[in-house]
Amino acid sequence: MGPRSSTLRWQLTLSFCSALAGAACSGGVARGQGGTTASNEISGTAPREPLVVEARPLTENGMVVEPPPAPPEPKPRPPVGTGPAVTDGTLGGAIPIEDPSGRALAAFHAALGRAERREGRARIAFYGASHVASDLFTGRIRQRLQARFGDAGPGFVLPAKPWRWYRHHGVKIEKSRGFDDLRVRARAPKDDIYGLAGVALQTDDKYGRGILRTRKNGGLEGMASRFELYYLKQPNGGTMSVFIDGERTRNLGARAKGTETAYAAFEVEPGHHTLEVRTHGNGPVRLFGVSVERDAPGVILDTLGIPGARARYHLHWDEGVYREHLLRRNPDLIVLAYGTNEAGDDDVPIERYEGRLRQVMKRLREILPAASCLLVGPSDRPIKDDDGSYSTRPRTAQLVESQRRVSAEMGCGFFDLVAFMGGDMSMVRWVATEPPMGAKDHVHFTKHGYVRLGDVLHDALLEGYTATAPAAP
Repeated sequence: MGPRSSTLRWQLTLSFCSALAGAACSGGVARGQGGTTASNEISGTAPREPLVVEARPLTENGMVVEPPPAPPEPKPRPPVGTGPAVTDGTLGGAIPIEDPSGRALAAFHAALGRAERREGRARIAFYGASHVASDLFTGRIRQRLQARFGDAGPGFVLPAKPWRWYRHHGVKIEKSRGFDDLRVRARAPKDDIYGLAGVALQTDDKYGRGILRTRKNGGLEGMASRFELYYLKQPNGGTMSVFIDGERTRNLGARAKGTETAYAAFEVEPGHHTLEVRTHGNGPVRLFGVSVERDAPGVILDTLGIPGARARYHLHWDEGVYREHLLRRNPDLIVLAYGTNEAGDDDVPIERYEGRLRQVMKRLREILPAASCLLVGPSDRPIKDDDGSYSTRPRTAQLVESQRRVSAEMGCGFFDLVAFMGGDMSMVRWVATEPPMGAKDHVHFTKHGYVRLGDVLHDALLEGYTATAPAAP
């Protein structure tokens, strides 16, 4: 059956970009140097206007950028783990974001002001490892920001589970079948086209299926009015069918002469909806994710966490597609929360770690020079000794100092997670408190711990914010 015209309007937009050539494009607008984009509209209505992303100058390849205003004198940096921790007498004390430039969050605050005045949206791309992947503290931040500034939708999610415990506050993955997750693995890192989230879903299964459903998000309704599927076209690619609320909406082909990105947008009546993708088994289908949004001012926070990930993994993601997807999402704030896994990488000299982190941040600043940026440091991760006791892990302090240096160099903020927890060896107390705030593995937090982190980081992000904040330079 075709879609019900009274409840569903479909629109399919395919935008192609040569991933092999490294071109960057967004919504039919060419990006990068020498890249081209083809755009086709298949619809029973007039074509939508292409997504226009404000041009942002690069800082290399011969392109000149006007120098920013001279920052104020750097503020004194607190010693690692001894910053303004536990200021309210509890584990997980309120601490500020370190910002030597005084402007690290200016673009984000300006976007929040537009959202609060009902004039636009504020977008956040939140990268990280397992702390982020659970969407527990990021989900708490999303709930609180959307409650105040407006609910613009759950954001970017995966339409099937890449790992068993994948979850998201704003959507429920109802079924996953036949998809393999593609991502960088610690033991054998491999360059590939992973897309925005750094993880892709691929299958050639005849019965591959992923179903997601929007749901209430705390005190928020969690509704959607638009889905946009991000996927890959490739030689010998297969086909898939997209269903909205149980009705087949369109068949999509994923075959092309080369390797190309593609997008399919579906407009629906505001409300709760299900989106289902079924593959036909006639060739590989690779999905990067689905944007789930409302046509309304407010906040969108994309949770982009991968268990076991390191910051350097960004360097293995195909740069052309990575650049294109970031420009398409166009975040006002980009956050990187890594380091807890790197604390155990004793075979990687700290100088090499810092150099790779600097590469990752430099590329992000080139792609999104006007966006605000924030580094969230590693959590306390003590070493378990043979007798069952715990001792200090010196490498954590080195990582904190490296991140503090790089964030200051790049004009970004820095949130010292060790200081937030209460200093060196604080994880032992987090596990022992009642109710526990730290998990028994002495690496992760419990729900109580993540909620506390979400509340503290939310408040730190809003420090200095006013609804009339001027636009960032």
